[in-house]
Amino acid sequence: MLSFLTERFKQHKENEEYYKLARSRYVIAHEYYRFRISVRQALVSLIFVSLGIISAGFGLKGFLLPNQFIDGGVTGISLLVSLKTAISVSILIVVINIPFLILAYKQIDRRFSVKSIIAIVFLALAVYYIPYPTVTNDRLLVSIFGGFFLGMGIGFAIRGGAVLDGTEVLAIYISRRSGLSIGEIIFAFNIVIFSFAAVLISIEVAMYSILIYLAASKTIDFILEGVEEYTGVTIISSHSDEIRKLITEKLNMGVTIYNGKRGYGKNGHNLAEIEIIYTVVTRLEISKLKTEIEHIDPNAFIIMNTVRDTKGGMIKKRTLKDF
Repeated sequence: MLSFLTERFKQHKENEEYYKLARSRYVIAHEYYRFRISVRQALVSLIFVSLGIISAGFGLKGFLLPNQFIDGGVTGISLLVSLKTAISVSILIVVINIPFLILAYKQIDRRFSVKSIIAIVFLALAVYYIPYPTVTNDRLLVSIFGGFFLGMGIGFAIRGGAVLDGTEVLAIYISRRSGLSIGEIIFAFNIVIFSFAAVLISIEVAMYSILIYLAASKTIDFILEGVEEYTGVTIISSHSDEIRKLITEKLNMGVTIYNGKRGYGKNGHNLAEIEIIYTVVTRLEISKLKTEIEHIDPNAFIIMNTVRDTKGGMIKKRTLKDF
C-alpha cells in the first residue's frame, strides 16, 4: 500500500512538472508570437510613414513652393506665412504643428502624438535637405499633381499611425465638444485659410489652392480606402434562407445572420420573427447582388452603408471575369 501511494505521488509530481513545463512553453510561444506581430506592425508603420514623408516633401518642394501655391490645413498656413515673411517653411511646419500635437498628446493618444512629431520633423528635414526637382510651372498641373503627391504623403502617414498635418487633431477635439462633424470643421478651417490667401496673395492663387486641397483630399481617401470601396449590405426579407444560399453558394460571399423581429401593421405592434442577413461586398458587386435578390424577392428591404476597411472573413479580391 505504501509503495502504491509513493508511486501515485511520484506520478502526480511528474504530471505537475509536465503541466508547468507545457504552460511555460505556451507562455513563451505566445509572447514570441506577440513580439513578431509588434515588430511586423512597427516595420509596416515605418515604411508607410517614410513613404508619406518622401511623397509629401516632393509635393511641397517639387510643385507648391516653386510656384508659390498653398494647401489647406497647417501646411497651408506654413506655406502662406513663409511666402509673406520669408521664414523657412521647414521651420514653420514644425512650429505651427506643435500646439496641435500637444493637444493630441493630451486628448487622443500619446504614442500617436509622438509618432506624429517625429514624422513632421522628418518632413521638415526632407523639405530642407532633399534636392527635389521643380517638375513644372504649369499652374493647372501644379494644382493637380502637387495635391496628388501631398495627399498621397498624408494618406501613407495616416496608414502608418501618424499625421503630417495637425488640422485633423483640432477637428477631432472640436467635434467632441460640438455638434459639428470633423469634415465640416476642416472645411470651415480651410475656407478661412483660402480667404486669407485671396487677400494676401491673389484670388487666382486661392482658387488654384482650392484645387490642390481637393486633389489632396481625394488622394487621401483613395490611399485610406483603397481601390475597392466596400459596402455593408443588410437584407430583410421573408425569403432570407433562399437569399442566404444565393449569397454563399452562387455569389461565393460570406454572410452573418441576425435573429430579429419585424414590426408591421398600423401601430407596428404585430411582430414576426425574421432572419436579417448582413454581408460585405465591393462596389463592383452591388449591382449583381441587387439583381439576384430581386429575382427572389422584389420587396426585400435592402440597406447599404459604406465600409472603410475590412479584415479577415470571406472578403477577397475578385477579377472582372467573376462578374
